[in-house]
Amino acid sequence: MLFALAALPASAAAQSLYMPRAITQTYRNGTRAMNGMPGAKYWQNHGRYTISISTMPPDRRVAGTEQIVYVNESPDTLRSLVIKLFPNSHKPGAPRDGGVSEDALTSGVHVRAFAVNGKAEAWDESGRFFSWQPVKLPAALAPHDSVQLAFTWYYDLPKRPSRQGVIDSTTFYIAYFYPRVAVYSDYDGWDTMDHVGHEFYSDFNDYDVTVNVPADFVVWGTGTLTNAAQLLQPAPLARYQASFTSDTTIHVASGVQTRAGAITAPNAMNSWHFTATDVPDMAFGLSDHYDWDAASVIVDDAAHRRASVQAAYNDTAADFHQMVQFGRHSLDYLSHQWPGVPYPYEKTTEFQGGAGMEYPMMANDESYADPAFAQFVAAHEIAHTYMPFYMGVNETRYAFMDEGWATTFEYLINRVDMGVDKATTLFQQFRVSRWAHDPSPLEDLPIITPADALTGGSYGINAYGKPALGYLAMKDMLGDAMFRKALHAYMQRWNGKHPTPWDFFYTFNDAAGRNLNWFWSNWFFSNHYIDLALKNARKSGGSYAVTVDNVGGMVAPFDVVVHFANGSTQRTHETPAVWEANQKQTVVTVPAAKAVKSIEIDGGIWMDADTSNNSWNAKY
Repeated sequence: MLFALAALPASAAAQSLYMPRAITQTYRNGTRAMNGMPGAKYWQNHGRYTISISTMPPDRRVAGTEQIVYVNESPDTLRSLVIKLFPNSHKPGAPRDGGVSEDALTSGVHVRAFAVNGKAEAWDESGRFFSWQPVKLPAALAPHDSVQLAFTWYYDLPKRPSRQGVIDSTTFYIAYFYPRVAVYSDYDGWDTMDHVGHEFYSDFNDYDVTVNVPADFVVWGTGTLTNAAQLLQPAPLARYQASFTSDTTIHVASGVQTRAGAITAPNAMNSWHFTATDVPDMAFGLSDHYDWDAASVIVDDAAHRRASVQAAYNDTAADFHQMVQFGRHSLDYLSHQWPGVPYPYEKTTEFQGGAGMEYPMMANDESYADPAFAQFVAAHEIAHTYMPFYMGVNETRYAFMDEGWATTFEYLINRVDMGVDKATTLFQQFRVSRWAHDPSPLEDLPIITPADALTGGSYGINAYGKPALGYLAMKDMLGDAMFRKALHAYMQRWNGKHPTPWDFFYTFNDAAGRNLNWFWSNWFFSNHYIDLALKNARKSGGSYAVTVDNVGGMVAPFDVVVHFANGSTQRTHETPAVWEANQKQTVVTVPAAKAVKSIEIDGGIWMDADTSNNSWNAKY
């Protein structure tokens, strides 16, 4: 690591972070830099996808043709490719985190024809592989050259809806549906991680997708709907177009109108054409009886740019009748508050499905009896726009880089929507309590542990609650202005690219102008947990010196709460900076001009594993 330390400012060399050997090599190669910037030799590959799929509900089959132009921007000559076939995760025997019900199983993807540069090639449908498969090229792909691939394939949607599947007999959600070239990166080579039911990881590609469905079906999807004028009858077309400049919800179509033939063009089949550039995926929902609402919201004040917010749902879902306004509020907050970066896409669509899962410009969300919880879920899924889609993180391996951030933004927006107390209680119950109260060693695995090696509860806490607490602790320590500066630096440097955790850590160090490695090491690389103990309190004039032991080791913020004999209280907040000099014990001085009855420490959202030692009582 001498080369890395030499490249660091003197302050940052005080404590280095563990790096896997593959990550270390990227700094030697110059594709990444120790100041958190993309290196002078940074590269990433990409593809241009032209896809046409057809489906005829209630038949669950999705059949497609596809052409890919894959561009090798790497310095390596590629003699084979890795193809991702995510629907194969539904095949019997496929690796899964947790069980899978019989009605979620399918026979997987069936490739009828495969060609390379226009020449037919054999496709090995081997049982050795599930969600990915290696393909040997007939001729090596040189650096900065491209190869043309063609597929004809089909698969059946699972009967039980999850991240994709049959919502009802004439409502489908179609996601991760097409063969794609896996990510080939500067630090990991080909991505051969199995999809076991968690997150996805893809390159930034350009897409041209046509979805062919029977008349009286509406299709919602990622990207620009290019042929709305040919698909929609005049009245719904006018309502649809008006929604792009409307703050109020416009009812583009009702399910009754669609089934009555009053919405779509009266053809036997309609072809819904969508295009998108520089996105990592495409997803679609379709139905012949869903309501369709839409409005828009200004997301970029400087450019006066508006983003469309749409909702597609069964009329019986009461919460979805408010979903467009929930989405508008989320886009407004995310664009102007946290992360405070204008929403980068043209729209978002909230589709009533069965997963609570994000896709570029889409979310597949369940309906909830409590509209406040529905709003909470929508905000979380929309927040994923930034991480992983805008930032391109490897969410399969480092889920904390996307789920952790979405959970952070979720809590911050909930503070506005629910009030601080209710948002804190929900966050504690939903995101932190299990980690705080479960002593299993699986709960204390370091956040940096590759997520594709985690299962069950260890995955959940390391992907969601624990990293969110770490990000919020950093925000608490740096203050909003500096935290925003560092976060924006990270997002400006790495949007549209593939950042690793170290790119994030080093960018924050660089933007903040501080050696934060002690904090990153403690929160993201250790087995620590949160357990503080108030060891002693000693009066000294008009103040108390409060000694706090860090039993669990995690450098968490906390409040010192002084209860006075007259019934009043006083709070003094301590950020994680209080632990920088000594991570095992700290002494905090708090003013106490009145008679003190007791003193306690309170972590708030940073829940303490053992609160029995968190208080001290004065003796008179």
